[in-house]
Amino acid sequence: MIRELHEKLISGEITSTQLVEQYFAVISQKNKDINAYLTLTKELALEQAKKVDEKISRGEEIGILEGIPGAIKDNICIENVRTTAGSKILDNYTAPYDATVIKKLKEAGAIILGKTNLDEFAMGSSTENSAYGATKNPRDPERVAGGSSGGSASVVASDMAVWSLGSDTGGSIRQPASFCGIVGLKPTYGRVSRYGLIAMASSLDQIGPMAKSVEDTAIILSIISEKDKLDATSTPSVNKKYEDYLTGEIKNLKIGIVKEYLAGLNEDVKKIINGVIEKYKKLGAQIVEIELPNAKYALPTYYIIQPCETSSNLARFDGIKYGMRADDKKNSDYNPDGLPKNLLENYLDTRAYELGAEVKRRIMLGTYALSSGYYDAYYLRAQKVRTLIKQDFQKAFSKVDLILTPTTPSTAFKLGEKTQDPLQMYLEDIFTITANIAGVPAISVPGGEIKNNGKNLPIGFQLLGKWFDEETLLNTAYTFEVN
Repeated sequence: MIRELHEKLISGEITSTQLVEQYFAVISQKNKDINAYLTLTKELALEQAKKVDEKISRGEEIGILEGIPGAIKDNICIENVRTTAGSKILDNYTAPYDATVIKKLKEAGAIILGKTNLDEFAMGSSTENSAYGATKNPRDPERVAGGSSGGSASVVASDMAVWSLGSDTGGSIRQPASFCGIVGLKPTYGRVSRYGLIAMASSLDQIGPMAKSVEDTAIILSIISEKDKLDATSTPSVNKKYEDYLTGEIKNLKIGIVKEYLAGLNEDVKKIINGVIEKYKKLGAQIVEIELPNAKYALPTYYIIQPCETSSNLARFDGIKYGMRADDKKNSDYNPDGLPKNLLENYLDTRAYELGAEVKRRIMLGTYALSSGYYDAYYLRAQKVRTLIKQDFQKAFSKVDLILTPTTPSTAFKLGEKTQDPLQMYLEDIFTITANIAGVPAISVPGGEIKNNGKNLPIGFQLLGKWFDEETLLNTAYTFEVN
């Protein structure tokens, strides 16, 4: 779609300004029902579009993403734009700088339509933890769009943006992509700078693109990849154009299948995954059974490491440096007389009133696991298991080029269905978490649809690749998509 719109802009069939106006017309019609955008940046978008149109009118060459409208998850900073991370504690926060990915997109001439809804501080699998209400699935408004990048998936699926950026800590790009029937890519950890991403779990977080096609995600990845001096974990990308690697040829490629992953699957999902495997066989790939013996420990490992890093990262939200502060005269358990508060009371009230239940739950879990006497038993042990999981991937990738799994155990579930059972919600990420723990790249691609009460609900499959081998990953996904 990006390439098609690019050609229309060059030919003069449409201007960037007209394109932006068209998308805002769709947003005004759909967003009130879907609740995918939290903040619109129409003034910025039209200003960006005008520059592109002037450039075209002068006969100057434009880049592939120049003038094409997209959306940004609301935990990625855009200078002078409200950035809430889906939390009331940042309701009044305006970012004073651009994240590195935003800087790169602006330099490429991309148009930013607005900021999208998410689970508070990206903690959740359904966007129901957002302080601003849940995002609904465009395929069925009674169902979730997934999370935490539910807003970013929904705007693409509902034609309210051509592309979007999300962040992925344990599956937060891939799971909503599966639920909404689009493509979602989590790059290798370090491939994309995290500078300007509001941190949740720093060793797991990664920014990535979402779009309707593999080619579109490849184009965006080419633009946002960079070795960044502002992010010590970022790595050189050698200015690769990932879209140039989409050949559609995968003969003799070895794809690994983890038999245990398929054993307990819902029959409808299993049928789709088996269909994907058969299609890859016909396209010339070799299917190889592999083992990931420590993958069964991924979920508990993740839910120790992630809350520990969360409790540390979120300590900065205290109502003093920036963001919301609980009213000084508000009565509370800490200050029943309503007198002016001391510093500790301000800290306690601000976090009590402005942070949501899931965020508090994870902060408490992490603080406990990091506390004296428990650090070795929980956090240190989880890090050791993380190393074992990474070693499993190293062994697997000595035999195969990629690993194929389901993205999610089911199609999108109904709103409110799992909010009272955190464990059931956590299990939604069971197939996606390992990629973040090991740091490998992974992509979710639409694999088929399952009929449910008259609605066709999409389901995705996931490909996991070798570290910094997004080229093979994207080409394999692309080959499935175009055949």
